[in-house]
Amino acid sequence: MHHRHVLAAVAAGILSIAGIGATIPADAANTPYRSATAPTTALVVNARWGGHATFDRLVIDVRGAVPPVTVRQVAALYQDGSGQKVPLAGKYFLEIRLSPAAAHDGNGKSVYQGPRLLKIHLPALKGVALTGDFEGVVTIGAAFDTKPAYKTFRLHGPERFVVDIAHPVGCRA
Repeated sequence: MHHRHVLAAVAAGILSIAGIGATIPADAANTPYRSATAPTTALVVNARWGGHATFDRLVIDVRGAVPPVTVRQVAALYQDGSGQKVPLAGKYFLEIRLSPAAAHDGNGKSVYQGPRLLKIHLPALKGVALTGDFEGVVTIGAAFDTKPAYKTFRLHGPERFVVDIAHPVGCRA
């Protein structure tokens, strides 16, 4: 056992001299490797949309890897932090929540170039709003006149999260 402690101390000294900060536990030989880097926060930089023959598409552009995303239907949209109702017309709403994420840089300057609150005239999608950039969570709301039937996926190069919303039955684009 004494031999491992000496090796750990020597390794820590070498890393220290090399300018690499690391903590090597006494039982280093039995400890699984853990990354010393903290996960980076994705930056949400835009939200854009388009109409297609049978569906509308909402795209959220991200700088960095797309973080975990939840999409859920909600009765209304509210501003994160203040709790104020978002004045976006519609009968049905989706809340798209990305976390960990931010729409601002380390200096607090906004990096988000998309709509803050915008009415849209597509067969399914009727509005988009940035509803939150608060405590590591970015939320974007989408409004609809009919209950949205949607699917979600990620695309890469550049990184983005996609929500495809089927046109209402009987709708012609």
